[in-house]
Amino acid sequence: MSDTALSSIVDLLVTMKPGERLPSERELTQKLNVSRNTLRDRIGRLESMGALSRKERQGTFYTGVQAEQTSDVLMLSLMFHQMTLESLISVRHALERQAAIEACANATGEGLKALEISVQAMNQTENGEELLDADGSFHRALFAASASPSLLFFSQMLHSTLQGTLRHLTLEKDFETMRDVHTQILAAVKARDTRAASDAIDAHFAWLHELRASEHEAEDTRQE
Repeated sequence: MSDTALSSIVDLLVTMKPGERLPSERELTQKLNVSRNTLRDRIGRLESMGALSRKERQGTFYTGVQAEQTSDVLMLSLMFHQMTLESLISVRHALERQAAIEACANATGEGLKALEISVQAMNQTENGEELLDADGSFHRALFAASASPSLLFFSQMLHSTLQGTLRHLTLEKDFETMRDVHTQILAAVKARDTRAASDAIDAHFAWLHELRASEHEAEDTRQE
C-alpha cells in the first residue's frame, strides 16, 4: 500500500476486533505521526468503504471488513469494465484449482471431514436445491481446507456475484455428473495428489461450461 498514512491506520485496525472504538483523534495523530487533516481524510475514506463507523459523541468504531462487502463494488466494476460472467468464472476456476492444490498439502482431518459430509449430502438427495446447497458447502470447505486466507477471501468476494451461476441451470439430468466430479476432487485431496486434484477441478469446470452452453442453446431455440 503506497499511502503510508492509510497503511498505518489499517495496520492498527488489523489488531482490533469489530466493534472496538478507535483511539481519540489526538492519540492517533501522535501515534501514527500524521497531521489531523490527513487523519480525517483517511478515516473518511475507510468509513466510506464500510470499515469504520462514526457515532456522534461516542467516537469512531471499527466495523470489520467482510469479503461480501466487496461484492457490490465488484458488480459495479463489471458494468464499467464490461467484464463477462465467463471471465469471472475463469477467475473462479483458477482460484478453485489453487485451493485444491493447497488443500492437498494443508487439509486437516477436520477439513477432509467437511468435504466428505458435503459429498455424502449430494449422494443422499434427489432434490436439486439440496444438491446445490451441498455443492456450495463443498466448495466453501475446499477453500477452508486450503488454509489460505487470501484464497478464502477472494472466493467469498466472488460468491455473491456468481451464486446464481448454477441456480438457473437445469440439473436434473446431471445429478450423477455433479456427484462424480466432486467425488473425484475429494479423492484427490484425500490422496494428497495435487495433479489429480487440479485435473478434477478442470473436469468440474469443463462440465459446468458444457452445461451452460447447453442451456444457452436451449434458450436460443425457444426464442426462434
